[in-house]
Amino acid sequence: MFRSALGVFISLVALSVAAPAASAQSSTAKTAKTAKTGKKQVVKKAAVKSKKATALKASHPIVKTSIRGAVAHKRPHKSGYQRVSFAPPIPSTPPAPPVLTAGDIAGLNLTRDAVGLKSSAAVVIDQVTSQVLFEKNAKVALPIASLTKLMTAVVVVEARQNMDEILEVTSDDVDREKNSSSRLRVGAHMTRANMLHIALMSSENRAASALGRHYPGGLTAFVAAMNAKAKALGMADTHFVDSTGLSSQNIASARDLSRLVVAAYQHPIIREYSTDARYAVATGTGHQLQYMNSNRLVMNPDWEIGLQKTGYISEAGRCLVMQTRIDGRPVVMVFLDSKGKDSRLADAGRIRKWLANMRPETVVQASANQS
Repeated sequence: MFRSALGVFISLVALSVAAPAASAQSSTAKTAKTAKTGKKQVVKKAAVKSKKATALKASHPIVKTSIRGAVAHKRPHKSGYQRVSFAPPIPSTPPAPPVLTAGDIAGLNLTRDAVGLKSSAAVVIDQVTSQVLFEKNAKVALPIASLTKLMTAVVVVEARQNMDEILEVTSDDVDREKNSSSRLRVGAHMTRANMLHIALMSSENRAASALGRHYPGGLTAFVAAMNAKAKALGMADTHFVDSTGLSSQNIASARDLSRLVVAAYQHPIIREYSTDARYAVATGTGHQLQYMNSNRLVMNPDWEIGLQKTGYISEAGRCLVMQTRIDGRPVVMVFLDSKGKDSRLADAGRIRKWLANMRPETVVQASANQS
């Protein structure tokens, strides 16, 4: 019995010693398992986070926005992040090629002269003696644009038509040659005198057209009268096809135009109308139109201008004829195919200065191309 009790006691002691060891072993194993499991959880969380970042990048791609000529790259839902690169410059549109005049095509623009004119052709004569003081390509026939209206005025005045007769502007007076605009509306009425006034002073095309249409026999007869007058004046290089100068087929040489200026100067009404600085006309349609002279030199007190006319179409370039006095000497100036908007006026100034300084008494051969 004693042995049985001793055995039971030994068994209890063994169990009490084994239980903590097993517990410690179990705890150690659990800790190891937990550590291993925790590492896997950390790795798993990192992988999940990486997948989320990838998904976010895929769902929010980088977009481009324009910033004053640059290209900016950014994520739309995040601030503070931006990559900037400059876009290549946009190529500029090449300039339109210059329009060639008839003088350019003939090579007259290559001619140099002693005065440095910007006009391809010119002539200056003494009005009293008809002596040529200066010339440059003066015998070459070129388009003369609205210088044509000076011959229109001569024909109207010398036909002795009633200057108080009321003329009407019709659709026949609308420019279909160059499609230019006009302030004079179809249906406007005014006297022949007023039509002539604004045609000379402000180069009004519809007025010049109406003057030609209201000539006895119509426009065809009027143009025939223009050419007949040119022949009578010895204008051998001249030809007219209309009363406005819109057609490039209206041609004349600088020498011929100097003859026309001298003839037109004989009529006081042409001198007066061509040199008026401004003029208002009633059109019979409830409108009063204020016109200005197309040559601003008439408003310059330094100039004494007795007659003038300007002209321009693309084929002719800038043109000008004038009668003026330089140091009391009456002279006639003609400038054809001038380059630049104000160059014809500047050329007049150059000639005036040259005459005042040089006082030439002989012909100046400024061009070898006097055909």
